[in-house]
Amino acid sequence: MHQGFRLREATAEGADILADVHTRARTAYYTAGGMTEEQLADPSAWGQRRAAWARVLATSSRTTLVAEDANGTVVGLLTAGPPHHEDLDASTSYELYQIGVLPHAWGRGVGGALHREFVTLAAAAGCAEGVLECWTSNTRAQGFYARNGWRPDGARRPGPLDHDYVRLRLKLVPHSS
Repeated sequence: MHQGFRLREATAEGADILADVHTRARTAYYTAGGMTEEQLADPSAWGQRRAAWARVLATSSRTTLVAEDANGTVVGLLTAGPPHHEDLDASTSYELYQIGVLPHAWGRGVGGALHREFVTLAAAAGCAEGVLECWTSNTRAQGFYARNGWRPDGARRPGPLDHDYVRLRLKLVPHSS
């Protein structure tokens, strides 16, 4: 158990929980970046996120983990796997699709533990680098990733409120046998 929480693999029955954590975490960073609650309140969006998580959990090429507090409540999530960018090679790059932590658990080491697990997963896949996308207005995440060694690679794509998503890369230290 890490500092009052534990990591475990997400189960197929966890789509509702993952959709809830995802919704609450993204609401926190999008509103901090200037998006209004009303813009995020589309009632069909939660159902779409729930369906997307069900698909993720049914995909064997992705790894999805959750962080549970001492009471067994999910406070964070991680999903990772082969890169979905056409210019990246799955034999050398491993993608961090998402780390999401509930705001009340920020600063408690949940994100750091999930990040360390990502690095372990990427190394186990034999990859030399990690890759992810981050919304430029999510300054909290930008700082977190920078502190953990991630650097922009120049790739961008349009995001909400005319703020792009930037692609970041992390050079992984090869493990000696």
